[in-house]
This record gives sequence, C-alpha cells and structure tokens, in this order.
Amino acid sequence: MEIFNEVQSFFKRITQNKIFKNSIVLIILLNSIVLGLITSDSICAEFGGVLEFTLSACVVIFTIEIIMRLIANGWRFFLSGWNIFDFLLVVMALFPTGGAATSFRVFRVLRALRLLSSMKKLRHIISAILVSAPHVFWAAVLLMIVFYIFGIMGQNLFHETFPQWFGTLGETVYTLFQVTTLESWSMGIARPVMEVHPWAWCYFVPFVMISSYIVLNVVVGVVVNAVGNLPYEDEEEVKDSEPNYKNVTNEELSKQICALQQTIERLEKKLEEKNENQSKS
Repeated sequence: MEIFNEVQSFFKRITQNKIFKNSIVLIILLNSIVLGLITSDSICAEFGGVLEFTLSACVVIFTIEIIMRLIANGWRFFLSGWNIFDFLLVVMALFPTGGAATSFRVFRVLRALRLLSSMKKLRHIISAILVSAPHVFWAAVLLMIVFYIFGIMGQNLFHETFPQWFGTLGETVYTLFQVTTLESWSMGIARPVMEVHPWAWCYFVPFVMISSYIVLNVVVGVVVNAVGNLPYEDEEEVKDSEPNYKNVTNEELSKQICALQQTIERLEKKLEEKNENQSKS
C-alpha cells in the first residue's frame, strides 16, 4: 500500500507540473496540425508514413498521460467532467481505423477537442456556455415563435408570387433563416419581393430587427454575462487553498480566545516581575 501511495504521489507531482501540462498541449497542437496535413493528397503521398507514425505516437502519449492521471487521482478522476471528456476522447483514439473500421478514421479529428480541456481560458468559456444554456434555450424558444409567426404571415402573403421562397411553411422558414443571417437578404430576397409588393418592407424590416438585432443579441448578452460571472479556476484553487474559517465552531473559537487571554496574562506578569527586578537593582 505504501508503494502504491508513493507511486500515486509521484504521478500526481508529474501530472500537475506546468512543463508536463504544456508539453501535452504542444502534442495536442501537433496532432491537430498533422490531422490537417493528412487531408492533402500531395502531402500524404510524400510524407504519409511519417504523418501516420506521428499520429500513432500521439495516441500512445495520450494513453500514457491518461493512465498517469488515473493513477494519480484514483476514483476521484471521474468526478471531473473534463477528465471524463479526455478519457472518452482517448478511448475513441484507440478504436481501429483499418479494414472494416476505416470509417472511424474521420473521428480522429475529435482529438483536437482536447484543446478545450487543456487550456483554462477555453474551459472557462465552455463552462460559461453550459451555465447559460437554460437562458439560451428560452431565447431559442422565443426565436422559434418569431419564426413561426412570420413564417405563416410570409407564406400567406407571398406564396403566389414567390413560390420558390414562400411556397410552403418550411420553405418560408428557411428563407427567414437566410434573412436572419443577413446573407443577401436585401438584394437577394427583400428587394425582389418589394418590386412586386412595395409594402413588403413592413414585413422584412420588423423581422430583421426582432430576430437579428434583438433576440440574437440577447443570446450574446446572456453568454457574455455568464463569462463575466463565472469564477476562473485559478480563483477557485486560491479559495480552496485558504483555510476555511467557517468550519470553526463558536465553542472552539471561545477556547482559543481564552487560551490567548491566559497567554497574555502570563506575559504581563513576567513583564511586571522583570520591571520590579530592574527597579530593585
């Protein structure tokens, strides 16, 4: 048991070392770059063997790293969602990619997602997005209601003159989605419709204002607010390292005060005795 504890503490020191963490980040970046290079037929034809060897070496390093973290943290490793995320990505990397499993090669790009768990700033942003997910969901519901209302209105108003955009409710909603992205909505859709229906601006302008400038900005505001309110991991580590004074009971605090008073009284007596001795001499 002592040997295991020593090994565990040894791996814990290594996995928490900044040099080790930064090295893993560099390997993840290298793996991501190689995954991009291997998509080029010309590069793959000339350096395919080297690139495949590099990817295999990265998988071996990732596997060793996750094993070290498992030993260092024990069962507590699975208490962190980010650790589980890393573990699943490494397990997926061990899937065979040859023969009948060739289609799994496309999932190798998921290893680049390890950058999300390896960089604190990215983890902070992802955590903020997850925290704001309920509010974003209700904003999405509001946007769907707006799409539904304007979809029915647009289909009833323009389905006869512009069936390619407003022929059915589904086509109308897709057209409104294009308008929401502001991609060629004015010259490509709104102005051609206004040539036939001059009053059509009364339909498009309110929809753009509501969907693009109000609802979507509400979503952005919710996420930004969550990013600002979520404490950084460094701050949490500092808080964890500080002594927890709230756990001290009133009785223990009273005992400590009494002991401190007694110590002060003894010091005062010694000081008085010293002063008396000096005065006599």
